[in-house]
Amino acid sequence: MTEVSLGKTGITVNKNGFGALPIQRIPQDDAVKLVRRAFERGINFFDTARSYTDSEAKLGVALKGIREQVFIATKTPSVTAAGFWNDLETSLRLLQTDYIDIYQFHNPAFCPKPGDGSGLYEAMQQAREQGKIRFIGITNHRLAVAGEAIESDLYATLQFPFSYLTTEKELELVRACAAHGMGFIAMKALAGGLINNSAAAYAYLAQFDHVLPIWGVQRENELDEFLNYIDCPPLLTAELQTVINKDRQELIGSFCRGCGYCMPCPVGIEINSCARMSLMIRRAPQAAQLTDKAQAMMKKIEDCLHCGKCEAKCPYGLDTPRLLEENYQDYREILAGKMI
Repeated sequence: MTEVSLGKTGITVNKNGFGALPIQRIPQDDAVKLVRRAFERGINFFDTARSYTDSEAKLGVALKGIREQVFIATKTPSVTAAGFWNDLETSLRLLQTDYIDIYQFHNPAFCPKPGDGSGLYEAMQQAREQGKIRFIGITNHRLAVAGEAIESDLYATLQFPFSYLTTEKELELVRACAAHGMGFIAMKALAGGLINNSAAAYAYLAQFDHVLPIWGVQRENELDEFLNYIDCPPLLTAELQTVINKDRQELIGSFCRGCGYCMPCPVGIEINSCARMSLMIRRAPQAAQLTDKAQAMMKKIEDCLHCGKCEAKCPYGLDTPRLLEENYQDYREILAGKMI
């Protein structure tokens, strides 16, 4: 069984982390069954967030009675100390625990530090002194904020998007975390669904012995793929490297990662789905992208105000309105009979 040690925390867990964002989309009984199955097969790191609707509550039920055998990470999106404490107490109650192993600032627009006037980092320190959290972490989608967090030496872990589609700049973050003794938690290891070969994704990340990928799953067959890798981890063979090279050629560049930080749209466009439709319709089951519901979702692009709010909030600096227009044009051509 391959394990990962998260920097200086002393936390050592299975190389497969459980990303609990998707379980908010399934009934509680199914979610509890999925989490329990993951635990029974060896997964012992579970990542959730206050922002993931009922994900924390479902994890709390699933992990009741085995809390001391697992590690839980959750997050607060709050930008005030008062909000921080409310989020923390809510998370503790829903997770049915007295402490959180890694409590993370959830994609802040700045790097919280002592004395910055926000009171956020001081709240983290106080919560740690009270035994309510063990380690302070941060998640982000912005290279500058992530780099500042690493250099500050204030954080035990960084959670950042990382897959074989990432660039040299992301690789620099991974190396910097290792140099600073900081744990690196890889979110979006399947690039938000664009990577459809989990073996290639796992084999690539396995090269980095200090990186913990968290896989977002909501179905048993998805979980089973990664459970199989516990006993038989994929090796980076020439065949899998060919898959990686082909995907890099097709996908690296200005594509929507589906992170959702551009949302909500003033007119209700599902930006994080619509701006990547051209990729998804070619890389996922096509029928699911052509339903009446999907067509209505894409048609909402016609209501775009071109207000620029989505572009301003994109952590990747994408021209989101242009991506929406291009994806809608491509989608209409597919509906009209264009072969893909």
